[in-house]
Amino acid sequence: MKQKEKISLIKERFQYSTDTVIEKPFNWRQMLRLLSYLKPYAKTLLPLAFLAVIISSAVRLIAPILIGKYTLDHAIQNKDMNLLTILVLTIAGMYILSYIANRLRIKWMNQLGQNVIYDLRKHLFTHVQSLSHRFFDQRSAGSILVRIMNDINSLQELFTSGVINLLMDFMLLIGVVILLFSLSPQLTLAILVIVPIMFFISTSLRKKIRRSWQSVRLKQSKLNSHLNESIQGIRVTQSYTQEAENIEFFDGVNTENFKAWKNATRRNAMFTPMVEMTNAIGTAILIWYGATLIAGGTLTIGTFVSFAFYLGMFWEPISRLGQVYNQLLIGMASSERIFEFIDEKPIVAEASNPIQLQNMKGKIEFDSVEFAYDATRKALNSVTFTIEAGQTVALVGHTGSGKTTIANLISRFYDATNGVVKIDGRNIKDIKINELRSKISVVLQDTFIFSGTIMDNIRFGRPTASDEEVVAAAKAVGADDFIKNLSDGYFTEVEERGNVLSVGERQLISFARTLLADPTIIILDEATASIDTETEVKIQTALRKLLHGRTAIMIAHRLSTIREADNIIVLKNGHIMEQGNHEQLMGVQGIYYGLVKAQFHALEVG
Repeated sequence: MKQKEKISLIKERFQYSTDTVIEKPFNWRQMLRLLSYLKPYAKTLLPLAFLAVIISSAVRLIAPILIGKYTLDHAIQNKDMNLLTILVLTIAGMYILSYIANRLRIKWMNQLGQNVIYDLRKHLFTHVQSLSHRFFDQRSAGSILVRIMNDINSLQELFTSGVINLLMDFMLLIGVVILLFSLSPQLTLAILVIVPIMFFISTSLRKKIRRSWQSVRLKQSKLNSHLNESIQGIRVTQSYTQEAENIEFFDGVNTENFKAWKNATRRNAMFTPMVEMTNAIGTAILIWYGATLIAGGTLTIGTFVSFAFYLGMFWEPISRLGQVYNQLLIGMASSERIFEFIDEKPIVAEASNPIQLQNMKGKIEFDSVEFAYDATRKALNSVTFTIEAGQTVALVGHTGSGKTTIANLISRFYDATNGVVKIDGRNIKDIKINELRSKISVVLQDTFIFSGTIMDNIRFGRPTASDEEVVAAAKAVGADDFIKNLSDGYFTEVEERGNVLSVGERQLISFARTLLADPTIIILDEATASIDTETEVKIQTALRKLLHGRTAIMIAHRLSTIREADNIIVLKNGHIMEQGNHEQLMGVQGIYYGLVKAQFHALEVG
């Protein structure tokens, strides 16, 4: 394929992304919902910050009157040195008080903002942990990461300064307008004529600014999602020598993100010059009309100076209010994405009065169970079977036959579309979810190893276990042999996914983790598929100990691992085709017989 054709395909891949900018008006109810995270601090940090704002604002509103009207028109004009000294000391003291209040305001607001960001991120992460598997099936890890990190980080400035600045600027604006009218109504009206024009122009910018920040969030989500995918799949990328194509695609995503940021900042930058232009026009009116009033004897020099101070203060909060509004727009764009996740309800919901099975026996029943992942794909069709407590049952069939779906329904990662799944005679929908899953352990083919020590990874099955119990579990499954030879033994640090360990070693750690958890039901989903023959011998020995007295569901393509199962269920296209033990199914010479023969033939040819 030519380079131009590759680039065209990359651009097409990027163009048809499902993310779109949400067309909604500014939602003040949602913004109030976001600000509700301030409630826990309504009696501590928030009132302290408000007090500091009130003190600082009061100083700024009083000082110009003292400087202009009283100092110039009274103390200096009347040559009253005592009054001048009192005014100078008073003004100096007020500015010192304002300095202290501002320092405390910044300190308290930073603490408040960080606490709110911490609470919001904790709430979102906790909620995401409770969501059903279908939620994660439909979203990439990168897009979820963006919501928890980037979108919440973008709210930091809003909470650390935006909210309190909004209050302070409103107080200043109202106070300044009142004082301007009290000093000279005529001059105030002459200058404020231009405010409606500025308001009209700024209003027209709001929708464009909000859309641009929404676009930034979407582009960032795509960028982070692609980064996560690229890092996770780097081995596949390098194996197929697709680095150049991957770089081209990243360049497209990165360019779109750059353009979105550029567009958003350009529109933001339009507001401040507009305020400055209005300020310049207002200053010109002040000088021209103010001079006329002074010449006519209706305005004193001191009053003019105080008016000039207040006029400068009038445009300052208006400019900052525009910046705060931009922060609100950014917060709105991020909060829409955050609350989209928070409002997501688990499809697998807890019963209103769930049952707690303290002593689960492990009997599993499927009664006419049907399940579909979507409207066009039915994974199970009227499946009925019973697994007695303590039995080992194997699920066999080609890929897509419904084996893993059965395992997912037992763990209640999904709920059956029709029919009933029971454990110990109880509908699993009536059992407390955490209680149910705490009694079930799932061992997957692709074992996930967390960053941390070997000890921590095994203890993940039961966090309260002692070091001795962890070691005992590792010895029971044969993992102790290789762990002892590591640099720091059980305290050897492993990176994410445990890439420094072999596939077999990771699987042995997974078995030790499962044994330590001491479940009633164990599900082995292709758990031995990637293990070499020598390691498999160790695991088969460990499995006998692991499965003793427990109900076990084994999913395996390697049929040699399930010969000793009490019952073998053969599935095809979501239907049960055959059931029985190994000898019985081989005697029938049906589907299972054909699978075994085909596999042994493949081994002989290999």
